[in-house]
Amino acid sequence: MLKIRLARAGKRNMAFFRVVLTDHTRASKHGYKEVLGFYNPFTKEFKLKDLEKISKFVSNGVQFSPRVEKLMKANDITLPAVK
Repeated sequence: MLKIRLARAGKRNMAFFRVVLTDHTRASKHGYKEVLGFYNPFTKEFKLKDLEKISKFVSNGVQFSPRVEKLMKANDITLPAVK
C-alpha cells in the first residue's frame, strides 16, 4: 500500500522534511517514489507541489500519514475533486 508521509532531510539540529509518496513497508528516507512537497518546522512552512496529482493518488487508494493529514488541516489545504 502506498502512503504520503514525511521523510527527514537536512543537517543535525536543522531538520527539514519532504512530503513523499512511498510504500508503507519501505524506509521513507531512501525508498520514495516521488517528492510531493516539503515542510520546514522552524518557519512552519508547509507546501505541496501539485494538488491535482495528489488528489489523483488519493482517489486510487493512497493514504496520508497522520502527521501529513494534521499538517494539511492546520494549513487549510483541501484536495480538488478528481474527474
